[in-house]
Amino acid sequence: QLQLVEFGGGLVQPGGSLILSCAVSGTLDYYSIGWFRQAPGTAREGVSCIKPSSGDTLYAGPVKGRFRITRENAKKTTVFLQMISLKPEDTGVYYCAATDKQLPAWELFSDDKYNYWGQGTQVTVSS
Repeated sequence: QLQLVEFGGGLVQPGGSLILSCAVSGTLDYYSIGWFRQAPGTAREGVSCIKPSSGDTLYAGPVKGRFRITRENAKKTTVFLQMISLKPEDTGVYYCAATDKQLPAWELFSDDKYNYWGQGTQVTVSS
């Protein structure tokens, strides 16, 4: 059973930055890791994902160029989401999730394809 824990959420002003961490209990070698977010009253949406086996990354349109997903390479147990130029619409609970399924690109943001989820961390962008 894989366990994921997110760290790094908080309150930040528009234009600011945050780094979220997703600590995974096992090695990431066999899992794709996705970051999702959910704002109040909205559906959960995919933000970014990484395939640790290949290092391939994917970003949702609204965050492209502002967010960057990376993995910690030494022990392969942590994935980071670096967020810059944050906007109020980036506000929400951010979740990291893992899947052991080999997914095509168009399914990497389908949350029902992910087996394991963290508890979420709140990100609030407000002045």
